[in-house]
Amino acid sequence: MPALSNATLARLDPRVAVPRYDRREVTPGIVHIGVGGFHRAHQALYLDELMNRGEALDWGIVGVGVLPGDRRMQEALAAQDHLYTLVVKHTDGEREPRVIGAMLDYLFAPDDPEAVIERMADPAIRIVSLTVTEGGYNFHPVSGEFDLDNPEVRHDLVRPDAPRTTFGLVVEALVRRRQRGLAPFTILSCDNIQGNGEVARRMFAAFARARDPALGEWMETEVAFPNAMVDRITPVTQEDDIAELASEFGVEDAWPVVCEPFTQWVLEDRFACGRPPLERVGVQLVEDVVPYELMKLRLLNASHQALCYFGTLAGYRYAHEVCRDPLFVDFLLGYMRHEGSPTLAPVPGVDLEQYRQTLIERFANPEIKDTLARLCAESSDRIPKWLVPVIREQLEAGGEIRRSAAVVASWARYAEGVDEQGEPIVVVDRLKEELMALAAENRRRPTAFIDNRELFGDLVEHERFRDAYLAALESLHERGARATLETLVGE
Repeated sequence: MPALSNATLARLDPRVAVPRYDRREVTPGIVHIGVGGFHRAHQALYLDELMNRGEALDWGIVGVGVLPGDRRMQEALAAQDHLYTLVVKHTDGEREPRVIGAMLDYLFAPDDPEAVIERMADPAIRIVSLTVTEGGYNFHPVSGEFDLDNPEVRHDLVRPDAPRTTFGLVVEALVRRRQRGLAPFTILSCDNIQGNGEVARRMFAAFARARDPALGEWMETEVAFPNAMVDRITPVTQEDDIAELASEFGVEDAWPVVCEPFTQWVLEDRFACGRPPLERVGVQLVEDVVPYELMKLRLLNASHQALCYFGTLAGYRYAHEVCRDPLFVDFLLGYMRHEGSPTLAPVPGVDLEQYRQTLIERFANPEIKDTLARLCAESSDRIPKWLVPVIREQLEAGGEIRRSAAVVASWARYAEGVDEQGEPIVVVDRLKEELMALAAENRRRPTAFIDNRELFGDLVEHERFRDAYLAALESLHERGARATLETLVGE
């Protein structure tokens, strides 16, 4: 079986859709930093759709990896001409594979930061987009301020010619464009952060200002940072996915991507140097992304947190298992209806009840096999951004917070590192040691976890939240996850 490449495209099973355009005619227009499964199932797909229509051939993607672990992706894609297979998994078991050809190159920044900088400084590049995860923006979870004490950031401020961070690479490229009389590219965040464009603006400008105050001011006023809401459940590719693609469709792909059928992209139409005609392939171009963004963060993303810790403690390992359990479904819908949704402004064109029901259906797709471990990972970057704002707004408004407080308690119980069957839990978090040390105090000092002001600010001082949290944590210890949920649902 030949490996996926330009040369083997014509020999693939006819059930596998392949690019209908000549990739030799595609030229770079976008540099994307943080090429993971989500980018390849989402933004790159939309570009590929346009190219299949004979459009946007000057908007090819050059991927960039910044972290040491990105070398594996660079090697996998380089070996197959930067082609990869996207497999949509439908709930009835149908597989819909297609080869995506919109990515033209992949640069590994630790090997050659100069090549990355010069690629972004090229006038052909008009957008630099990002999926660097919630933690990649280097801001404090409570204050929201840029962390200038980060050792890698400090390095880049001293050595702007040899940067190690996304901030250093991007800002140096903008400096060179400015020196050469070129317009700045648009910086497009595609990460799950409220006001992601505004967050990106503040963080990049803070870095630039630390390097040169005038440079920071220029970035604030001259560089476009559109807000965006992105949505598609994209689990981590498993060995079984690679084997199934080979056995069922005859495609040897070192790193395919699997995803659900649903996809959405809501985008603020604010670009400095033009953009692809994304509205022609289903992207919603709007004046204000915030209502859509908050809907997704506080219903979909926060609900993922609401199910993953409780589900793991109860012995489940996949999201679809949890969302086929009526008790968990009642709990999730209760959170969405009574705690998450009341914090939302009207969302143009969206029926929130239908959206909530659709989320449960998406979570329950058994073909996706989205692991709870993936949803539980890097919680310290997620809970403060997705759930804590719901708690704060509900406290201020006098609304319900019992379920949200219980989710925080389930995280604290999860961080103890063992489930209710006595099986170990592998905690994956940049703050793992600190979180597990706090969780180890849960029984002796029940507020230990929420005393962490770096994550929760002053929430521990709010009696209504503290009491609800302590009741849930005690119930988790004494009665377990299911009994705790039964009480919450019954109330």
